Amino acid sequence: MAAGPSGGVDPVVTLDQVPRWSDVDPTVPYISDPLTAGSDGALGAAAVSRFPVDPEINSRIYLWRGNPWNLEVDAVVNSTNESLDEAQSSPGLHAAAGPGLAEECATLGGCRTGMAKMTNAYDLPARKVIHTVGPKYAVKYHTAAENALSHCYRACLELLIENGLQSIATGCIYTEAKNYPREPAAHVAIRTVRRFLEKQKVKITAVVFCTTTTTDTEIYKRLLPLYFPRDKFEEEVAISKLPADVGDENGETVIDERKIRIRPIPVVSPNNAQPPETAISDSSFVDIGLTRRQNSFNMDSYLDPSFMSIIKDPDQRRLEQWQRAAQAQKGFNCARLLGYGDLGGPPLSAAEEYSLHSRYLAKANSLNLSEIAEMKIVYRGGVDSEGRPVMVVVGAHFLLRCLDLERFIFYVVKEFEPLIQKPYTIVYFHSAASLQPQPDLGWMKRLQQILSRKHQRNLHAIYVLHPTLGLRAAICALQLFVDGEAWKKVVYVDKLVHLFKYVPREQLTIPDFVFQHDLEVNGGKGLIVDPRTKYIYQRAAN
Repeated sequence: MAAGPSGGVDPVVTLDQVPRWSDVDPTVPYISDPLTAGSDGALGAAAVSRFPVDPEINSRIYLWRGNPWNLEVDAVVNSTNESLDEAQSSPGLHAAAGPGLAEECATLGGCRTGMAKMTNAYDLPARKVIHTVGPKYAVKYHTAAENALSHCYRACLELLIENGLQSIATGCIYTEAKNYPREPAAHVAIRTVRRFLEKQKVKITAVVFCTTTTTDTEIYKRLLPLYFPRDKFEEEVAISKLPADVGDENGETVIDERKIRIRPIPVVSPNNAQPPETAISDSSFVDIGLTRRQNSFNMDSYLDPSFMSIIKDPDQRRLEQWQRAAQAQKGFNCARLLGYGDLGGPPLSAAEEYSLHSRYLAKANSLNLSEIAEMKIVYRGGVDSEGRPVMVVVGAHFLLRCLDLERFIFYVVKEFEPLIQKPYTIVYFHSAASLQPQPDLGWMKRLQQILSRKHQRNLHAIYVLHPTLGLRAAICALQLFVDGEAWKKVVYVDKLVHLFKYVPREQLTIPDFVFQHDLEVNGGKGLIVDPRTKYIYQRAAN
């Protein structure tokens, strides 16, 4: 029995009392969401799962609501700081373990971020305590934080095996003080454990994910099926739900610029010490100026010049970015002359767009953006006539003078993220919006880059209600100067009744002024509006 922080005694929980992940009913609300899940599973059937069903691995996973130190396992994880201070450790752990734990921690000489150290467990039902230091989080260093957090989980599991232990219970290795967003942290934790078990499952019998809040519990319930699917249906759904970057074979984020490319060494007969003629004449080696020895078999003859170097020299990459920017500035003078703003930023590569989107999404998930939500500029609708989810945008609510555009971008990224994974539709009410100043096209281009190419690819259509001549000209400029693929999907709709052909009335929440504007611009021709329900009907002929 372990002493609780209040002086009481907490009951000891054995693994037999905690249900295995493989034994939990696989019916999860997350998967059956009609707005995000595919209707026929065709996508899942066509793609290859990165985390296939593995019953043997699933039998080693547990999800438990409670403190890890109440579990009777070989080791429990303590999330702490580099000094291993009691005050910065997992709340309640030291009180449950007794004073001996703090005394032993003081002899360890601290612990570096991403590393782990082990001590005895003292009064805990566990045999050992593994202490690890999670990273501080900042959007600018998102990738570094992800990899440091992945190192934490992997270091704990490695230390477990090195000491001949087989079961471990871990809470969420992050703290509010370190500002790590909950959901991205859970992705890192779960995928790192999955990758580790794929290699070492014979040495580990149990990994227990412990949560102490409802928020964390719900996050883990939603994410565990993505990395530990229990049947083929969950595996297929996970294909479309998983992030684009799920890390390498260890779960770490992949950074293309740091990849090492190694060229296979050709097989050479022992009787012929000379390299093949094709290797000698390879122009890539001539350019790099590798020196070959004439009378000896030199390994350098077969090494790719990019071996042990980043894909592209940083100075060369900066030069190319500068050249792209200069070319863009020169090409978009016309857009500025027409009053559409500064569109001179260089185009981004797919990797750059993904990195930008990931940073904004992580930051957005950590912010309280309720004041943006209350403005009702962007909000979820129902589904269109073909079952695609709908996002509604109200132009007249976009009050540029009292809106923080950066926070608005964070809100848009957060709201659009669940939709852009699958085909979706946008409905834009331009009704009376021409009375408000709108952002220039340079800002629109930046927003589109942040939303990434997935937004462009999965966007089915943008239905624009009550377009004005000025708006049509602006969209034409967007097609020319920003992105022809996405903005060519615009469908102009002059009347509400026409919009309902694409999106059923009951699937939209429409502001009252939109109905009034529709009557004003169309003169009520052949229409009648129900003032209570706001339904619009064709007027009966006399």
